Amino acid sequence: MSVDMSTVDEAKLHELLGKVVTDLGAVAAAPLALLGERLGLFRALADGEAVTPEQLAERTRTAERNVREWLAAMAAGGYLTYDGDDRFRMTPEQGAVFADENSPAFALGGYQAFLSCGSAEEQDRLARAFLDGHGVGWHEHHADLFAGTARFFRPGYAAHLVDEWLPALTGVVEKLRTGGRAADVGCGLGHSTVMIGKAFPDALVTGFDSHEPSVDAARELAEEAGVGGRVSFEVAGAKDFTDGPYDLIAFFDCLHDMGDPVGALAHSREQLAEGGSIMLVEPWAGDRLEENLTPLGRTFYSASTLICTPASQSQEVGRALGAQAGEERTRQVASEAGLTRFRRAAQTPFNIVYEARV
Repeated sequence: MSVDMSTVDEAKLHELLGKVVTDLGAVAAAPLALLGERLGLFRALADGEAVTPEQLAERTRTAERNVREWLAAMAAGGYLTYDGDDRFRMTPEQGAVFADENSPAFALGGYQAFLSCGSAEEQDRLARAFLDGHGVGWHEHHADLFAGTARFFRPGYAAHLVDEWLPALTGVVEKLRTGGRAADVGCGLGHSTVMIGKAFPDALVTGFDSHEPSVDAARELAEEAGVGGRVSFEVAGAKDFTDGPYDLIAFFDCLHDMGDPVGALAHSREQLAEGGSIMLVEPWAGDRLEENLTPLGRTFYSASTLICTPASQSQEVGRALGAQAGEERTRQVASEAGLTRFRRAAQTPFNIVYEARV
């Protein structure tokens, strides 16, 4: 097609091009940020001291010319601060985002996850999914998606799960403190499962995931955390995990990825102990599209297009809720599964936590 430039509003065109340039810079910054982590450049700046490119290169045993260009790119994007006189530094806020993996603001896992979807092979899979509607299975993606997703969500879980989300549920904390049982369905690499196990040493906690390599990694994580004796992991799907009843059944940012979320919750209802709770941690979303046309909504819609919706389409039923399902659609799924009580229990700027009960 050819656009008649006489119909183009110049001001609006330049405004759009400004957004495009910003986005191109962000796309280019993503691999550079991961390089900064891989080479220890961010860690070497975490003390806040202003350094020259030569000094940073010496600290990290890297080439000064490459480091100089990297520093300029990071400073241009606001990821680092330029003080003038050829000196760069990292503010505490920048350190929280790029250098401290235990910070609730740490973001590099997101870069890792999204970049894993950019290869020619991944793009071919996604193009096929758009053409035939059959989706792309979680197991078909590059391993960086699994690791990046875990690293992206872990800081938020660490900041909120034990101190805010679990206490917001009905009687769950008391049950876990006195030897209750919990299931983490779709546990991935097991960070959320291990957090629950560490917080409640008398509870028995089991993580379930259909992706065997993730389960293997989760088992290693539990051993490293010293909870391997009471936190276990099994290869099982959301509709066939067993060994209930459980006082808590949790779904962390995964229900919307499932082909049959109604079937998953109906099975969970059967595995739930009397008086138990199902916790659904989902991405923050409003019920109307207009509410989600924000920078956060853009991120979640993009993740949903690249990962979540194709994952659901690849499974039976293929309901494809998407990462921006919102409260009403999630409530509807719970109702169809026979869960009669549903409420918003907690929320953060990034997540909404729902409690569903019989």
